[in-house]
Amino acid sequence: MNINRISRRSALTASAIAVAVAGLVPATAMAAEGPAAPASASVAQKDATPSDVLASTPWKTTRAVDQDGNRVALDDPAVSNFVGWAYFDADGTYAMYNLDDSPKMHGDWTVTPDGSERWINAKDANGNVLFQRTVPITQLDKNVFTYRIYPNAADTSVYYDIVHTRTNHVEPGTDGRGPGAHGNQGGNGEYHFNNGNAH
Repeated sequence: MNINRISRRSALTASAIAVAVAGLVPATAMAAEGPAAPASASVAQKDATPSDVLASTPWKTTRAVDQDGNRVALDDPAVSNFVGWAYFDADGTYAMYNLDDSPKMHGDWTVTPDGSERWINAKDANGNVLFQRTVPITQLDKNVFTYRIYPNAADTSVYYDIVHTRTNHVEPGTDGRGPGAHGNQGGNGEYHFNNGNAH
């Protein structure tokens, strides 16, 4: 009778071990496969240049902050000229619109390879350059694009950070064919700070 108990106990223990091992193998294999997708996605994002990131989505100005970290109203004269929708095309051209979708300006753009500065020019209808501007970039990733402006170039202690967030707002006047059309937001399109063409 003791032998039967030991045999049963051994058989049950052996069965439990076999089930546990069988359960661990798929879990271990799945755990090994799990990071593969994020790792390759992270490599793709890591390989994207700052220019790729800026051109990957339309942007909306959502906030302005002064040098002390205080929010500044977007209609404040100190920042209002920098507010709107921005569409940076991969071919090095851009178009900007006011938040009421009225045209603002268009021209050419570049971002330094290290992502520290953005340069733009603005052109008239005939392609003549009206002005050029270079601004330091303080944040550029797939969801946020922030640059800094100095009201007085000689005094860098006073500045405003102009914060833009990723949007799915379709470029005005394109009938859905612009950079914001068809969900073409860069990445996998799962993240939006703001919605549709709602202001």
